[in-house]
Parts: sequence; structure tokens; C-alpha cells
Amino acid sequence: MMSQLQTKLLTDTWVTATWDEYIEIIKQPEYDRAKSYYYNGQLRIQKAAVGPDRADDNGIIVILINLFGIAKCIKMRLLVNCSYAKTGVRGAQPDASYYIGDRVQTAPSGSSVVNLDSLVSPDLAIEIADSSLVDDLGTKTG
Repeated sequence: MMSQLQTKLLTDTWVTATWDEYIEIIKQPEYDRAKSYYYNGQLRIQKAAVGPDRADDNGIIVILINLFGIAKCIKMRLLVNCSYAKTGVRGAQPDASYYIGDRVQTAPSGSSVVNLDSLVSPDLAIEIADSSLVDDLGTKTG
């Protein structure tokens, strides 16, 4: 099944797959810089299109949230493009995610995908829509 899925794998569209197939695919070097999602028995690989307009939007939003946190004396930890996974349920890579308040101390560290089976999820996850608005409001948000 895996070789069949690989030959049919399209980017920027949802493809039916098992959790194990999803994990194997995102380990492949050609998807190192891609954003990956898994939900409801389907995977999606997005070749990250990070042009100046989208990068500018991301920067402005993150700066505004950080300034708000500073003005209100709110402890926050920002993770940009961090990958999260809950085994067999969901895999996601939001543009920005925040751990807020006392949960800053529980924020994950390391270079691996954050395993939500044993670690806490972020308090706030942000996906900046460009050409993917319909998908961001639909399947990705579950």
C-alpha cells in the first residue's frame, strides 16, 4: 500500500492514508520543508509557499500578539512552524503557536515533532491563510 500511496501522492490536496503511512511519508527527505497535516484518515502535504506577502503577514501577526502580551504582562512562549501529532488522530503544523501563562513552563523543547500523547498542546495555534483559506476554515480545523 505504501508504494501505491507514494506514486499517487499529490501536494496541496487531501489523500486517504493510515496514520502509519502519514508518519512514513513525512519522514522522507523531499518533505523536510513541507507542512504536513493528518486528520480523519487523510493526509495533506503542503509545499510551503513562503513568499514576501505571506511572510510579512506572519511577521505582523506574531509581532502584534507579542506586543499585546508585553503590554498586559502575560508570559508567552512562541513556537513558529512547530509540528504537533496525536497518534492516529491528527498531525498539524500551525504557522505560530503559543503557550501562555503558567503553561509556558510545560512548553515542549527538542527537535522532534511534539508528541501530544505525552505533552500538552499549545494554548493558541495560528494558521495564516493565503491560497489555502477554504482548507484552513474546513478540513484543517476539524
